[in-house]
Amino acid sequence: GPADNGEPSDSLVLSVLDAAYRYAIKVAFHIQPYKGRDDHTMHENIRYIMNKFFMYAKPSSNVLTSSGSHFLRNTSYNAVFVALLVEEGHKHEILSAGYDGMYIYFVSNGFSFGSSHQNWNAIKTFCNSNKLMFIPSVGPGYVDSSVHPWNNHNTRNRVNGKYYETALQAALMVRLEIISITSFNTWHEDTQIKKAVPKKTLTRLYLDYLPHQSSTYLELTHR
Repeated sequence: GPADNGEPSDSLVLSVLDAAYRYAIKVAFHIQPYKGRDDHTMHENIRYIMNKFFMYAKPSSNVLTSSGSHFLRNTSYNAVFVALLVEEGHKHEILSAGYDGMYIYFVSNGFSFGSSHQNWNAIKTFCNSNKLMFIPSVGPGYVDSSVHPWNNHNTRNRVNGKYYETALQAALMVRLEIISITSFNTWHEDTQIKKAVPKKTLTRLYLDYLPHQSSTYLELTHR
């Protein structure tokens, strides 16, 4: 879903779900931070999503633990709930909050505890010990300096596909059931993996896949 500055996405969801059904793909809803988000609004968000689309959402402990004021487990609104892991301490917060697992989202290796490949084995061990899912996130690279000039230190070059291959191999080494790909065709963050050709405007030069073909990252993913 959109954050405070995002566009409404309801009109697109049914099309996405229809396409997912045709190709036997499951869809997860990612509820981003927004002003005023709390247990009550998250409860309402989940009810809305489940009533209208019957899929997944992202709540808090008051929604997932039996002592919570907006408990959803053992109701028609129950689902698989996964939380974002950034700092190491989030592991215990996610566990005590009653989530089914944790995922990473950020793909800049070294940016955070969760996004650092070297920590994935330890996170997986923690999740195994507590019967939680661990879903690391990979991406082809990351460059958001056009919108966040102060964030150059988190730029990760694609290295002609090597960065993506390294991230995928790091995830596969941990022997996981699910790997998430942070892409969203987000051109201003250089995380797109869809087919692409060189493009230049008066104000921006988009990074491209040359010397490789336009489908190179889809081929790497399929491999």
